Amino acid sequence: MQLSDKDIDRYSRNIILPEIGGEGQYKLLQSKVLVIGMGGLGSPLLMYLAAAGIGNITIIDNDNVELSNLQRQVIHSTQNIGRPKVDSAKSYIEKINPEIKITKINSRVDTDNIIELIAKQDVIADGSDNFKTRFLVADTCFKLKKTLISAAITKYEGQISTWKNKKNLPCYRCLFANEPNDSNINNCSSNGVLGSIGGVFGSLQATEVIKEILNIGSSLSGFLNIYDLLNNTFRKIKINKDPNCKFCSGK
Repeated sequence: MQLSDKDIDRYSRNIILPEIGGEGQYKLLQSKVLVIGMGGLGSPLLMYLAAAGIGNITIIDNDNVELSNLQRQVIHSTQNIGRPKVDSAKSYIEKINPEIKITKINSRVDTDNIIELIAKQDVIADGSDNFKTRFLVADTCFKLKKTLISAAITKYEGQISTWKNKKNLPCYRCLFANEPNDSNINNCSSNGVLGSIGGVFGSLQATEVIKEILNIGSSLSGFLNIYDLLNNTFRKIKINKDPNCKFCSGK
């Protein structure tokens, strides 16, 4: 393990944390994380992962920046309207931390590319805005035994959890057995969302990614955290493994 003088200076506030130290920072610099979606969650998530020194980050999104995005998708700017989100995001991140590697993929996540996307990653962070993608990502992460940090936001509320394929832990379908028929459920364009909610949950995702890479603190696996920020309420729900789950129980 060897950190450069520049690394020690840049990440000094990480390094002095006893749970991280120089060894942990080096591990972050060697890690590989996939961030799905450069929207309200993916924007702050990517910013904080890059700032923390996650050394290899792959970003995927097939949308272009629109004016209506800027209320919450803080990685983009007015000057980038019409530009692919992955290009806009990479340009911003290079200003924060030019020392890390950002691989951009201007595409949707689908059944043709999902395995290749996930297979070589250490952790996957899902900030997608539709159930089809969320279920595909969760199912594939479970099959490939990859750690997934998943969050969702709508209106003034959000939720976050960590999913792992380990004995006695639930899979995503133990909680959400089937994809909803209504694709507009919890959709920001239909229901609205306070922009700062994305900042809260994207930051939480980044924190959980770092914790999982370093194996520090308490994992969110097996739990769902729900925050209602309008009414200042917080719920931590225990998720039990469903013995009749058609996906992970083999039934």
